[in-house]
Amino acid sequence: MTTMRQVAQRAGVSAKTVSRVMNNDRYVSDDVRQRVERAIADLQYVPNLLARTFRYGRDAAIGIAVPDISDPFFAAVIHAVEEIARDRGVALFVTSVGTDGKYEQVAVEALLGRQIAGLISTPVAADQSYLMRWQSRTAMVFIDRAPSKITADTVVEDDRGGGYAATAHLIEHGHRRIGFIGDSASIATTAGRLEGYSAALLDAGIDEDRRLVTLSAMSSREAAEATWDLLGRREAPTALFSSNARCSIGVVPALQERGRTDIALVGYGDFPLASALRPALTVIDQNPDALGKAAATRLFQRLDDPDRRRRRRMVLPVRLVMRASCATAEQDQHPAMAAHATTKGC
Repeated sequence: MTTMRQVAQRAGVSAKTVSRVMNNDRYVSDDVRQRVERAIADLQYVPNLLARTFRYGRDAAIGIAVPDISDPFFAAVIHAVEEIARDRGVALFVTSVGTDGKYEQVAVEALLGRQIAGLISTPVAADQSYLMRWQSRTAMVFIDRAPSKITADTVVEDDRGGGYAATAHLIEHGHRRIGFIGDSASIATTAGRLEGYSAALLDAGIDEDRRLVTLSAMSSREAAEATWDLLGRREAPTALFSSNARCSIGVVPALQERGRTDIALVGYGDFPLASALRPALTVIDQNPDALGKAAATRLFQRLDDPDRRRRRRMVLPVRLVMRASCATAEQDQHPAMAAHATTKGC
């Protein structure tokens, strides 16, 4: 590929002068501008936009790394970040890092190697200290989970509060045996939601039965299997708390396949068509749009003011969206009333 230096040599000017022409600097004479433009045309030079950094007054590109771009929550976050980036005339690179922490560094550093000006990332590994050497030249904001062994701007949500609200809601409907379906306690968001679940049971004077807690559903299929396992037990739960949208997408069809309209359900995280299900799914709404926009806004603030020293941790609230998937325990005991419960808001 032709370089700016080659264009400068052809035009008989410095590389800095070529840059000025490219940036429409008004202090470049018409004669010099014509020579540079002719050299650009002759050599078919295409500027490397990724090499333009914010210190030159040009927004180049930012990147976002999430566990899974197909996850409804993270897909919505990416869309929100893209909206902010588009308004700034900035390109967005996206990558999935998966759920296994050993692949995070390779995936994230591959993104950073593209000379991006800023990074928004969801940590999945236990240690993000490898990013310290990048931090002096790349603005960073972490989302959904706080990073470990590095200080940086972070935007998270009230996972403990959401877990508490979901469980308390089921308790208010008379349920005492509430199952918890999640992926792994090593994931900070899941740990926070499980903590909220346990706290709600404790505050209600209900002994927690750890046999009702499943922490192995890394996929929708595994969430469905966990549902069948819990419901097949002798002392089965009357209600379930699904700790993320991926799990909910597995739990809902598992209940429908077995015709279990008597099981109440609250899911953490809304997703497309959740409100169109029968019964419509009650959820803890994370508002990924607000999360993505808050993270992108913070990233551009740091890019606009690179000398800003204070790192912020922003905790966004979550809210319970009541729909029809939470029948009362009393209704669960009467099959004739179960059908009515599926159409009743909870």
